[in-house]
Amino acid sequence: MDVSQAIEGRRSIRAFDADRDVASTLITSILGTASRAPSGSNIQPWHVYVVTGAAKNRITEACTARYLSGDEGKSEYHYYPQAWRQPYIGRRRQTGFGLYGLLGIDKADTAAVQDYRVTNYQFFGAPVGLFFTIDRDMELGSWLDYGMFIQSVMLSARGAGLETCAQAAFCPYYDSVMPLLGAPDEQMLVCGMSLGYPLSEAIINGYRTERIAVEAFTTFVTD
Repeated sequence: MDVSQAIEGRRSIRAFDADRDVASTLITSILGTASRAPSGSNIQPWHVYVVTGAAKNRITEACTARYLSGDEGKSEYHYYPQAWRQPYIGRRRQTGFGLYGLLGIDKADTAAVQDYRVTNYQFFGAPVGLFFTIDRDMELGSWLDYGMFIQSVMLSARGAGLETCAQAAFCPYYDSVMPLLGAPDEQMLVCGMSLGYPLSEAIINGYRTERIAVEAFTTFVTD
């Protein structure tokens, strides 16, 4: 596929083929391509941990146990605004209602919502989990660089016939995840990601969020 197809066709995949492994050589190739992402002064602030098998299962078990116990955890950084306002809260609600509506889950059904949220920590069935960390002394510019790197991972994966789902859901449990990764204290967790081959027949994989028109977020300044 060309670049436009890779970008426009990308979506968060939430159902993967757990029985179809991803070769480590392919993962290395994807990350190598993504490493061409730009970064200020070429400092390349990313660290990536690839988890599979028993290592992935240990993370699933730790995060699931904490979530089901009612422990909400606490991320080391604020992913979302501390005070929601329009139009952002409206877009978030639209996404949530659309996702749960497609699955036939009433958001008032606490048990059903909980069961579905647990699938986050199961990597949606993906055989590979990626965790991205950054050194604590990096500044906001490096976080911008990191976003470009993560997007490049997603697009590189699509070019290889794979799909992804970036997940901030692991961040509140960073203090469980990071030790299981063997990550040093000077690093902090940016996010996780599920990587694998999608289940084409899964209803949830047909979910697609809307985008606002270019005219709504673009200003041309000519004079």
